[in-house]
Amino acid sequence: MEFAAWIEASSLARVLRGSGSLYMVLNATHILTIGLLLGAILPLDLRILGVLRGPPLQVIGPFLSRMAGAGLGLAMLTGFCLWSVSATEYLGNAAFRWKMVLLATALSNVVLLHRLGWHRVIATGVADTATRMLAAASALLWLSVLLAGRWIGFL
Repeated sequence: MEFAAWIEASSLARVLRGSGSLYMVLNATHILTIGLLLGAILPLDLRILGVLRGPPLQVIGPFLSRMAGAGLGLAMLTGFCLWSVSATEYLGNAAFRWKMVLLATALSNVVLLHRLGWHRVIATGVADTATRMLAAASALLWLSVLLAGRWIGFL
């Protein structure tokens, strides 16, 4: 909690609290970057699962993966900035804590997918059962992170 209080007292948090317009733009940017993340990761997961047909995984996989990574990085950056405004309050919110647990789980799933099967899928265009299971978990986890984030405002 001391860290959260320190973040709330930071220049960043003070500037955001003092400018409704800047906070609004940052919030909209956060939503946009989440859209980039989910707009890239969900089609990729569905393509790995075989639900979507279309371009070979070797063609779309690297691009969608990079776009998802860019969306994730920007969403985490903007999310941290938004969190700084009321860090201690967010830590007291059960939905926020769930979102953080789900986010950590989703990130762990990404690491597993990249260590266990990603390079093979990109090289061959074929996903084995373990890779498909990780892709299914990915889709469910990222959607759960999204829902937990929306839930924050209702608690």
